Amino acid sequence: MAALFEHPQPAPRPPVRYGPLELPSRFLLSPLAGFTNLPFRRIVRELGGVGLGTTDLVNARGLLAGNAKTLDLISTCPEDTPFAVQIFGNEPDSMSAAARCLEERGVDSIDINMGCPVDRITKGGAGSAMMCSTDATVDLVKSVVEAVEIPVTVKMRLGWDASSITAPEFARAFEQVGVVAVAIHGRTRAQGFSGAVSRAGIRQVVEAVRSIPVVGNGDIRNIPDAARMFDETGCNAISVGRGALANPWIFRQLTEWEQTGTYGPAGTFQDRLELMRKQFGYLATQRGTERAIPAFRKMGHWYLKAMHVRAALRNDFQQAKTEAQVSAVLARIQEAGPTVGSKTGELPDFRIPVPSGPIAHW
Repeated sequence: MAALFEHPQPAPRPPVRYGPLELPSRFLLSPLAGFTNLPFRRIVRELGGVGLGTTDLVNARGLLAGNAKTLDLISTCPEDTPFAVQIFGNEPDSMSAAARCLEERGVDSIDINMGCPVDRITKGGAGSAMMCSTDATVDLVKSVVEAVEIPVTVKMRLGWDASSITAPEFARAFEQVGVVAVAIHGRTRAQGFSGAVSRAGIRQVVEAVRSIPVVGNGDIRNIPDAARMFDETGCNAISVGRGALANPWIFRQLTEWEQTGTYGPAGTFQDRLELMRKQFGYLATQRGTERAIPAFRKMGHWYLKAMHVRAALRNDFQQAKTEAQVSAVLARIQEAGPTVGSKTGELPDFRIPVPSGPIAHW
């Protein structure tokens, strides 16, 4: 039997509600471009503990145009619930129309992206750029809230830069126009992913609202990180992104910790290999094997790094072009095992690095 880890159990808290929607846990999967697709959401849900899964960011105009890649981003299944779609754009009419379209498709909640720092998003006035125009942004968010009956949330950063920390002001205004929750990544747009998350900045947002939940986000890689986020910010829930790519078991660990003060280990080498095969299988079912192979390479890279697979075999996986080649290299990886530890024991922790270099290159 695997050893249990211990960490002081958090104080009991009421369930997190997005308006009429009660979340099954307070631990949410963050939207991550290129990663939080349906296959990944399925495997973390099967492992347990996920309170809400959210898509990669979805272009509102692309959705309305019926763009095939955009429609692929909002794919879901009966097990993928509760389920939110994150939309981006800077036009109230298209954002509202996209929200209505999603409501008709049975989406549980809509999240408005105000946090993406990437140039291709901000240059169009969307993502983090929305934090630079208070009145227009509040009006846009209000129009989306009024367009649908389902809960609307907003994810944002602390501000554009250190001289304009506007998240508390926005959170207060959003609550007044009917937003049911806000998620805060504890960095400014200028920071990108550099430096440390400002939990004091997130606390300012918590203190700015009256009753809606605030979701803390950024640098949550394990249970001690989550405990610090709760303790130092007073947030109601936590959103995990890259920490879940490195450790898809983190949501189960978090719920175990909240309920008992103890939690089991992350998966072994063998567990991760089986999970990797399952996720690839889900992607192949959704997109077809030919498209799934190149699409899975980025995710496969992080699986194999977390499994401590030697570099030559990781490269062989990246070079595989057919289903037979993928199966053959995975068989060789299973035979070789990890470079440290064993196939069935605990592996050393692995952390996925954040993007580096100028924001324009992300």
